[in-house]
Amino acid sequence: MKLLHIDSSILGDNAASRPITTAIVQRLKSERPSLDVVYRDLATQPLPHLTLAHMPGDGSPDQAESLKALDEFLAADIVVIGAPMYNFTIPSQLKAWIDRVLTAGKTFRYTDKGAEGLAGGKRVIIAVSRGGLYGPGSPSAAAEHVETYLRAALAFIGIDNPEFIIAEGLKIGPEQFEAALSGALKQASELKAA
Repeated sequence: MKLLHIDSSILGDNAASRPITTAIVQRLKSERPSLDVVYRDLATQPLPHLTLAHMPGDGSPDQAESLKALDEFLAADIVVIGAPMYNFTIPSQLKAWIDRVLTAGKTFRYTDKGAEGLAGGKRVIIAVSRGGLYGPGSPSAAAEHVETYLRAALAFIGIDNPEFIIAEGLKIGPEQFEAALSGALKQASELKAA
């Protein structure tokens, strides 16, 4: 069984999403030590923003890296994604990765009834970190475009039930930061086995 671990926070050791994704992977690995983990850090080794040069074609280095990212995703049974909120949505580094994953003919296809996802059957767990409060019922809920975007993108390729662990209000103050991060890490430690 293969797990793809994706981090996208530019904050390195100061990121809230990174310890959560690490805890998720450790939890799943503790239940299944033979789990084969592939790690991709989109902040330290970002994929360039998608251009025509990155589309499948003549096998250039740009295209090869795009295909590698897609192949890692396709090979994974479980995908763990760290998705911090930057200016109401995902980091551009994560968007560049998603642009490689949402590929016609590989993860979705168009039919006379609309788009059909081809990547179903994967377990996807997403660690979301947010500086403010954007959850349902909060005054800023309409500005939340991390969870909503990822749910839509994943559903488009056939993944209808992603799991979310959310730490929010991280910039409100130290007590809120500690409570939110501790709560998210506790959720990670209680995940069902792989």
